[in-house]
Amino acid sequence: MNKGIWYALGAYVVWGLFPVYWKLLASIPALQLLGHRIFWSFLLLFGIILVTRNGKVFRAALSLRVLLIYATAAVLIAINWLTYVWAVGAGFIVETSLGYFINPLLTILVGVVFLRERLRPLQWVPIGLAAVGVLYLTFAFGSLPWVALTLAISFSFYGLVKKTAPLSARHGLTLETGILFLPALGFLLYSEFSGTGAFLHSTTLIVLMLVGAGLVTVAPLLLFASAVKRIPLTMIGVLQYVNPTMQFLLGVLIYKEPFDHHRLIGFGVVWVALILFGVEGFLTKRMPGVQP
Repeated sequence: MNKGIWYALGAYVVWGLFPVYWKLLASIPALQLLGHRIFWSFLLLFGIILVTRNGKVFRAALSLRVLLIYATAAVLIAINWLTYVWAVGAGFIVETSLGYFINPLLTILVGVVFLRERLRPLQWVPIGLAAVGVLYLTFAFGSLPWVALTLAISFSFYGLVKKTAPLSARHGLTLETGILFLPALGFLLYSEFSGTGAFLHSTTLIVLMLVGAGLVTVAPLLLFASAVKRIPLTMIGVLQYVNPTMQFLLGVLIYKEPFDHHRLIGFGVVWVALILFGVEGFLTKRMPGVQP
């Protein structure tokens, strides 16, 4: 099997278990959690570059164009991280799963629009159905599912930037977190001096988990960044179903979040869209003379 597929599966399984980790840190303000994710991620990645003596290669690849590309990626991933940790702590795990159910189809659409990856006519049907599901939830509850849409849009465009970015997965993620490092450090210092900082003022477990935020953040992102370099965005979209399925089950079965008939209908339409997309692809591969 293509290594890219294994990398993508590894990333999505880790992300599928993320609610458990961030739920344990729900007492920490979301902005502080974001700061710690960035701070410890950068230190870990920078340490890896020092140990592997890749610093010269890294510096040689830098240019204004490269910095602009990765600054864009950094902003997108920061928005995604902040939205996610806030949503998990606030009890919106089910809605985060909706975001990542929508994300595969949105990722496919982004690939079509920006990378000219081609879709067959029937593949537009599930994309339309996903939009119908989101509209139903919007009308049923009187507002857009903004958590889901923010997660889906930010990560789809992050995938696009990573697909076209020139650096290796490790160097690219180091640059992204490096761009965010000083703002994150400044905010953490401000929190500490203003008396609202959580680091070293919480239990030993919480402190260790804040430090560990770097590892749990970096590992799946490196796997994801490696995957998008090896397989098409359309394949990335298909494999991503693993993540939201795990998060949905955790939200409903473990954390007992509400899932009424309106949510069932809205989610159901999105699930039908995903099933149709998968079935269409499966049948197309087995029909002679049809271009995949």
